Amino acid sequence: MTYTLMFYESQEDFAARIDPARKEAYLAGWTHYVRAIQEAGIGVFGSGLYGPESAATMKRRGGEVAVQDGPFPETKEQLGGIYVINVPDLDTALEWAARAPVETVEVRQNIPAL
Repeated sequence: MTYTLMFYESQEDFAARIDPARKEAYLAGWTHYVRAIQEAGIGVFGSGLYGPESAATMKRRGGEVAVQDGPFPETKEQLGGIYVINVPDLDTALEWAARAPVETVEVRQNIPAL
């Protein structure tokens, strides 16, 4: 079964990505995590995302399309990246989520391709 791990990061996490004094430490945690996924042979696809300031949100209202710059939700954490893994069950997916170098990871089972 495949599961998508969605990693949510704070504004400080996004800032650490580009701050020369913090970037190396930030990336070290992700490098270790991604390497472990690859070595376990469970990685299907993964990608980090640019910060929320680069986002655009499309919303359809009454047949009209509205686009808003930036993320739609006003939350402290924003989606920072995803990883699709192939593991036997939800418990295993949650174990991998718990190893991520972030505090919040949403885990969802993927619908099999038709």
